This record gives sequence, C-alpha cells and structure tokens, in this order.
Amino acid sequence: MRKMSEITPLNQPTSKTDLFVSFTILALQGFGGVLAVAQRELVERKRWMTQTQFVEDWAVAQILPGPNVINLCLMVGGRYFGLPGALAAMAGMLAAPTAVLLLLALAFGSVSDLAWAQGALRGMGAVAAGMIAATGIKLISALKLNPMGLTICTAVMLSTFIAVSLFRWPLLWVLLGIGSLTCAWAYVQLSRQEALKRTAP
Repeated sequence: MRKMSEITPLNQPTSKTDLFVSFTILALQGFGGVLAVAQRELVERKRWMTQTQFVEDWAVAQILPGPNVINLCLMVGGRYFGLPGALAAMAGMLAAPTAVLLLLALAFGSVSDLAWAQGALRGMGAVAAGMIAATGIKLISALKLNPMGLTICTAVMLSTFIAVSLFRWPLLWVLLGIGSLTCAWAYVQLSRQEALKRTAP
C-alpha cells in the first residue's frame, strides 16, 4: 500500500518569491551538502513533491552536467513557473550562500593552518557523510514504487557502488554501461505496465 505522502494532494509554491525564499532557506542549511536538507524541505516540510518524485528528479539532476542541487532547483522552479521560476529558484540557491562563503573565506584564511580549524573541518565532513547516508536510507522506501522493483534497484545500487568505489571504473563508463542497461530494463517494465493497462477490463 502506498504511503499517505504518496497519495495525498501536494502543495505548490505560491509565487516566484516563494521559490526564491524557500531555496535561500534550503541553501543556508546545506553545510557539507544539501541532499538531506533538500529532501526534508521539499518532501517533508513544503510537500512540493513525493519521495518518489524526489528520487526521480534527483537521479536526473545527478547525471546532468553541473552541480546536482542547482539542476534540481532549476527543475522544480521551471515546473511551476517556467524559465522565470527556474531563475528565481537558482538565485535563491546561490545568492545568500555566496555571500556567506565569501565572509567565511575571509575569516578562515587567518586560522586555516591551526590544528583546531583542521579538526573542525574533519568533524564537519563526518557529520555531512552521516547526513547523506541517513537520507539515502530514508529514500530507499521510494524504490518500492519503482517499475523495476526493489530487488533490481538494489542490485543496480550495489553494482554501481562496487564499480566506482572498489574497481575505480570511470564514472562515464559506469553511466554508459550500468546506466544504459538500467534504462533499457525500465523501458521494458514501463511498456509492460502500459500494455497491461490497455488490456485490463
């Protein structure tokens, strides 16, 4: 049975200003990576998309050129308000963090060689890795609705991890190999589902 979040009506941004403010708030929380924050803000708080939609959009954002989260905010903004919405979302994603980054760079430059500063950076890296891992585990539930099925999706994840992390294969070849096979299998499964719908009474 689908989760309630997958079947209840979704909200949507009320204006381009809403997009700008929402992505500014999202960006200012994203120290060390915004995957965990983006999932919480867009799916759980704003309810602009379901878990399944987030996983699908994030997957597309991952394989497109450029930063993942910028690709995602462009897709979300463009979905509701076209090009102006995409630009408003991207501006919200970039404006405040750029200002914060410049201020931090000025402040950190004088202490970057000190032991406590290096330790703080390592600690933040561990926290960011934990947040990303926790969000990944949370998003696994959305794969139950994937047309390929949870078993195939799990096999794809494991084979991709092994190819990139253990065998050190170039990402391009992993995308062309495993990615192409996965896309072909998803197409087959979607075609079967469509055929069953047409033949159903």
